Amino acid sequence: MRTKRATRTVKETPARRNSPVGGDARSSPKALDLENYAVAYLTWIANKISSSASVIYRKRFGVGVTDWRIMALLAVEPWIPAGRISEVIGFDKAVISRSLAFMQERGLVETRFHDNNFRRQFIALTKQGLELHDRIVDVAREREEFLLADLSDEERRVGLRLLEKIHVRASQLTKVGET
Repeated sequence: MRTKRATRTVKETPARRNSPVGGDARSSPKALDLENYAVAYLTWIANKISSSASVIYRKRFGVGVTDWRIMALLAVEPWIPAGRISEVIGFDKAVISRSLAFMQERGLVETRFHDNNFRRQFIALTKQGLELHDRIVDVAREREEFLLADLSDEERRVGLRLLEKIHVRASQLTKVGET
């Protein structure tokens, strides 16, 4: 049996008042209270982290944030297929394929086939890819430390456990709202 979630009263904000431009408010009575909507915060945080990382990693290392995420995974799990990368990172296979082609062209990754099955490639970082990974990881750790600087050790531990739980549930989100 499903329980219905209580409807929150939407608070009055400057955007909800009459607009000086249009003369009328066009907000919805069903509008989300973004200050109390976890998905909004997760999205905003992820976007800010990704866009700033992309700028830094492209400028300093010549790779984008997608390339970096794949490199980070391959440093932990070498010789995995693209499907596994998609499963872990959550990117579309086409995005991963383009990134892998770019990294292969630069000599950062190599592919191998198993048991003459030429449809399924297994991917790993090359020596050059591992060296670049190790340089980027120092910057990634520095950025993480900056991001979490205001949190105590206990808050960091609790925060990671909460994010872990949310991550597990996020992989099941496609089931919600299908009907």
